[in-house]
Amino acid sequence: MIRSFVFSQGKLVGQDLGLDFLRVMLIDDDAQIWVDLERATPEETKELLESMFNFHPLVIEDCISPSEHPKVEEYETYLFLVMHAVDYAAKERCFRMNELNLFIGKNFLVTYHDDPMRSIDLTIERVLKHSAGVARAPDRLTYTLLDMLLDQYNPSTERLSFDIEEMERAAIDTKSRTFLPDVLHLKDEVSRLRSIVAAQREVMSRIARGEFKIIRAHLLPYFRDLQDALIRLAGQTESYRDSLTNLITVQLNMQQAETNQVVKVLTVLATLSLPLVAITSFYGMNVQHWPNEDWPPWPWSHLIILALNAVVTAAIYWILRRKNWL
Repeated sequence: MIRSFVFSQGKLVGQDLGLDFLRVMLIDDDAQIWVDLERATPEETKELLESMFNFHPLVIEDCISPSEHPKVEEYETYLFLVMHAVDYAAKERCFRMNELNLFIGKNFLVTYHDDPMRSIDLTIERVLKHSAGVARAPDRLTYTLLDMLLDQYNPSTERLSFDIEEMERAAIDTKSRTFLPDVLHLKDEVSRLRSIVAAQREVMSRIARGEFKIIRAHLLPYFRDLQDALIRLAGQTESYRDSLTNLITVQLNMQQAETNQVVKVLTVLATLSLPLVAITSFYGMNVQHWPNEDWPPWPWSHLIILALNAVVTAAIYWILRRKNWL
């Protein structure tokens, strides 16, 4: 799907126009063009990116090939930018990344993405309602798009924070064998999010410093605001990772405590059974010893041996309790 918007002095003057008309508008200095490609066919991609805008073949290859690495590259007449939107799936406890590729020129903006994006739809709504506020130039429109994209991180991080709080409440009482694998899985997802946010922060830092001529100087404070938002996101992901690490530590300590308790019980049982084994083994030796055929009679001898076992076992139990080992 291809959506196109043509602006003149901040006003929307055309929408979803033909490619031939867009070519004419592209050479008009008073016109500003935004073309959005969503799930574009190979023919549409070739026609727009290669034939109409004449982008570098390597850039086109980077654009159509999925990647989780944000980047920014400057060419003679345009700036190529790769950013990522995220959506947290609470059921699977994983992040879905949606790549957004932007070609920012002096009088055009081209966006390319495979899946529908909430930030694109919200920006289109704003353009249709009040184009003068967001579409006076491609760099201004780029800021609006990226601002919308980063705003969509907040619902995802809120759902993630809720899941982590639930895990923290369940950490003490849960006996589920899947709890620890679930925490490890979520920590991997948070680490992946953290790496993407960190890379995007570096990209935005380069833009906010005025490194690229396409971005006009008076808009740099706006991009610094986006950089600050990414710094806050990076801090959040770091805190989430620390929380999950603490959860893993708590769960491992609890498992170790349960193992120690089992070992303790088995050790006590073995200690209490020691006199039984020793005495019965002694009287099971094949030598002449008491009890014998004379005195005492066999029933009494067995009772005496059992009583001896009970006394010794009770003595050992009393010693263990006195030393607080039980």
